[in-house]
Amino acid sequence: MGIIDLTNVNVTFRQKKQEIVAVRDETLTVEKGEIYGIVGYSGAGKSTLVRTINMLQKPTSGSVLVQGIEMTTLKPSDLRAERKKIGMIFQHFNLLDEITVFQNVLQPLKHADLSKKAKADKVNQLLELVGLSDRANNYPAQLSGGQKQRVAIARALANDPDILISDEATSALDPRTTNQILALLKRLNVELGLTIVLITHEMQAIKEIADNVAVMEDGHIIERGTLLEIFTAPQAQLTKDFINTATNREEALVKVQELLETHPLAADEILVEIDFVGEQTAQPLISRLYADYGVSANILYSNMEILTKTPVGTALAVLKGTDEKKDEAIEAFSKNNVKIVKFNAGGQANV
Repeated sequence: MGIIDLTNVNVTFRQKKQEIVAVRDETLTVEKGEIYGIVGYSGAGKSTLVRTINMLQKPTSGSVLVQGIEMTTLKPSDLRAERKKIGMIFQHFNLLDEITVFQNVLQPLKHADLSKKAKADKVNQLLELVGLSDRANNYPAQLSGGQKQRVAIARALANDPDILISDEATSALDPRTTNQILALLKRLNVELGLTIVLITHEMQAIKEIADNVAVMEDGHIIERGTLLEIFTAPQAQLTKDFINTATNREEALVKVQELLETHPLAADEILVEIDFVGEQTAQPLISRLYADYGVSANILYSNMEILTKTPVGTALAVLKGTDEKKDEAIEAFSKNNVKIVKFNAGGQANV
């Protein structure tokens, strides 16, 4: 049993006499202390599924266990108490513009059984935690998007939750600020032991901090696994599309295809994609091609990621040499657990 266990959850809406199924009989387990990423395009059902965790969306049917407590059967007063253990941050921050940063973070503590000084101390500690000690007396309008999201995170942590739900919390931010917020979430995960459920349509965000991943489409989880499994052996086409975008592989391949239109491959050349996982990324396989097989390699694109402390790399390269030697070189790659995909002269993968 995890800290979150969703079992056979269905969510159905009625709209103008029409039944809309947002989540279809889905089951999901999130372990304590992990960062679980749920990725999908708009309308996939990911936010609806996750909002059943704190009953912002009551499921039509199914079980929602949070820390062993069945959320669907709680009385309103008990539900309010359990919700305090689940913080939530949103895309558009949801700050109150007419009050200061300090007062925004204080809001969840207004009815807490703490002295005025204890509340103030806690707010100051939270602002220090998210790097905004010097902004306590500012108003939201005086802050950048990233600073507003930091305030929202501090506010979400006010009741010392065990779980933090991030619902597209980086979608309105620029790439640099997104990375800063993701780094903050990862730090909170490590330092506070906070379990984080990250909802996003950006695989880039998942790639940065998630431990496990679920891919949703049309109310279903179509693929799930560890971050490394999803990135190195995706099964569903949608998952492959997300990964291609996150690694810029798709864009790079388009540019290579354009290059081949004006600079076609010679008769003794082939275009290949080389995929490395784990320790194989550190082996000088490509540099040994010419010495061992008389095959030269022209790297047109390369990318390497560190996913959950494991190196994962991709390269697009033109191999030049005799057919026999190229085949020997490719076989040597395969023996070293390096995946090779050959492309035809037009840059299309040979399946």
